[in-house]
Amino acid sequence: MNTLTQPTTLTSSGSPDAGLPIASVERETGLGKDTLRVWERRYGFPTPSRDSSGDRLYSATQVQQLKLIRRLLDAGMRPNKVVGLDTAQLQALLTQHTPASSDVLSTTNLSNNEPDALQDELLNAIATHDPRALRHGLSHAQMRMGLAPFVTDLVAPLTTAVGDAWAQGRFEVFEEHLYTEVLTGVLRHAIASLTLKPVPQGPKVLLTTLPQEQHSLGLLMVEALLALEGCACVSLGTQTPVTDIVQAAQAHQADVVALSFSNVHKAAVVHANLRELRVQLPSATALWVGGACNALYQKPLAGISAVQHLSGLQPLVTQWRHAH
Repeated sequence: MNTLTQPTTLTSSGSPDAGLPIASVERETGLGKDTLRVWERRYGFPTPSRDSSGDRLYSATQVQQLKLIRRLLDAGMRPNKVVGLDTAQLQALLTQHTPASSDVLSTTNLSNNEPDALQDELLNAIATHDPRALRHGLSHAQMRMGLAPFVTDLVAPLTTAVGDAWAQGRFEVFEEHLYTEVLTGVLRHAIASLTLKPVPQGPKVLLTTLPQEQHSLGLLMVEALLALEGCACVSLGTQTPVTDIVQAAQAHQADVVALSFSNVHKAAVVHANLRELRVQLPSATALWVGGACNALYQKPLAGISAVQHLSGLQPLVTQWRHAH
C-alpha cells in the first residue's frame, strides 16, 4: 500500500497553510476523530503535523484524500483497501465504482429521458452559485414529475452526484450545503402539501439515524415517500442514541422505527446497535433499516426488515397494513 506525501509542517508564523485541526476535518469529511486516530496508527495515514500545543493539523491534500476515502467507504469498500492510496489511485477507484448514496435507504437508476439533462442543469446551478435557479428547477421538476419519481429518479441520483463532486474537489463544502438547504425546503413543502389530502391510513413511522450518521437528506427522501403512502412520519433528525430512540418511539406510539445507515460504522457495531435496539423496542414495533451499509444485507437480523432500494418502501407499508 502506498504511503502519502507528508503534510506541510507548521511555520513559526502559524500560517493557515499548516492545515486544519481534527475537529474541522471531522466536519469536512464526516469521518470521526477516533477513526482518524486509529487509521493513523494502523495504516500510517493520515500523517498530521503538530502545532505548538501538540494538536494534530491536517494538510489540504490529506483532507481531500480523506473525502475520497469516505466516498469509497460509502460505496462498500473496506478501509484496508483504500486508506493509504494517493489521490490519483483513489479517484480511479471512485470512477470504477458507482457509490450508493450515504443519505438514503437506497437509490434507483435514472430513467433514460429528461432527468439526465435536468440533473446537469441543477449541478450547474450549484456550481454557478444560483440558489434561485436551483430552487426553481427542483420545484418545477417536483410538480411536473410527481413526488415519487422526483425522489427516486432525480433527487436520489442527484444527491449522489453532488457528493461525488464534493469528494473529487469540484464542489466546496458550502456548495454542498447550499444544495442540501434548497432541496430540504422543496421536499418539506411537498411533504406539507400531502397532509392536506385524504390518504389511506398507514403506520406511524419514527425516522432517525444512530450517532455518527450525520446526513439528513436520505431521511427526508424516505419521509416524502412514506408520507405519499399515507404514513404519519415523525423525524428526529440525525444522530440519536439508542436509548433516546426507544423513548421517542414509546412517547410517539410509533408503529415503525426506520433508520438509515452509511458505511461509517463497522458491521459488528451496526449489528450490535440493531440487536440492542430490537431488544429494547416493543415486539409490536417494526424496525426498518437501509442505506449504503452492506452489513445490513449480508446477514439478516431477526425482527428487522432491511430495505435495499427506495422502491422497497411501498411493499413494506402494504405488508404492514395487511398485518394490521
